[in-house]
Amino acid sequence: MPPRVLVIGAGAIGGVLASGLIRAGADVTALEANRKHANAISGEGLHVDELGVAHRTRIPSACAVGELSGQFDFGLITLKSIFIEDAIGPLVAGKRVHTYVSLGNGLVQGRIAALTGAESLVIGTVEWGATNIGPGVLAQTTRAPIVVGESSGVDSDRLQRLAGVLQGSSEVRVSSNIYGQVWSKLLLNSALSGLGAISGLIYADIVGDKTGKALALELWSEGVCVAEACGISLEEVAGMDPYRPVVSAANSKQEAGAALEELMVRLGPTRASMLQDLDRGVLTEVDVINGGVVASGTSVGIQAPLNEGIVKMIHECELGIRKPEISNLLELRERA
Repeated sequence: MPPRVLVIGAGAIGGVLASGLIRAGADVTALEANRKHANAISGEGLHVDELGVAHRTRIPSACAVGELSGQFDFGLITLKSIFIEDAIGPLVAGKRVHTYVSLGNGLVQGRIAALTGAESLVIGTVEWGATNIGPGVLAQTTRAPIVVGESSGVDSDRLQRLAGVLQGSSEVRVSSNIYGQVWSKLLLNSALSGLGAISGLIYADIVGDKTGKALALELWSEGVCVAEACGISLEEVAGMDPYRPVVSAANSKQEAGAALEELMVRLGPTRASMLQDLDRGVLTEVDVINGGVVASGTSVGIQAPLNEGIVKMIHECELGIRKPEISNLLELRERA
């Protein structure tokens, strides 16, 4: 029998992932709190535009833990950080999932482990992007790997089994330094997703803008400085050495900028998940993304003023006292 997989949160990332897994023959159920979306994907099916190729996949769905039947081998956590406790707590209490897999954005792994127990958690990152178009309609906008690993760095049997399941829908890499991978993804999100949320631009347009590109490089360097102070050894992200966008004595600003431009070949069409949240008038994950860099820096005595500025601006957007627009880049630039 194939492993039973529960996708916890069938939004942009979770929905696309669930669709790909089902089309590859996996036994998948989605736990999705939005009943309109859940009814759509379990009824007529989820419509996914996968880089221009259209799919429609019916995904068995539940809106509450009590609506689920049986137990699951893997629980893929793809929901927003603000819903983690409410969603995971009942699953743990009911012993519904054997192994949880953290696949969300930001520094949330400790919060999840506090609920599931570290021994029941595998950590991962999703490097490709997706857009939530509406109930029952999603789009995958870029192609890149999913990376998974054990917190211990050990290449376990369950890790290989998980990788085998996920390979049905995406390229998968197994990492022996998963926290380095998490931080490399955090650099990507804190720089480009943060700037996308305050500017309203997709990644390629941020890097194509002179001010946006300069800010992306400075945010990336700010994050690397904090990561190194925290003792993190960074890993490749989206096919790129994470130190390439850092300006240094050995790496010119022109070379660092070229690294970001190369990254746009793979990730340029991405519309930041935090910008999608602002579009829908819901809370973002900025506190575990840019705020995660700020908090980690504070813990080791390092300031991260640009990340702090993005946190402030995005919270203002959430409150409706600021709008995502390109002029916000100039205001943030003044902080540098």
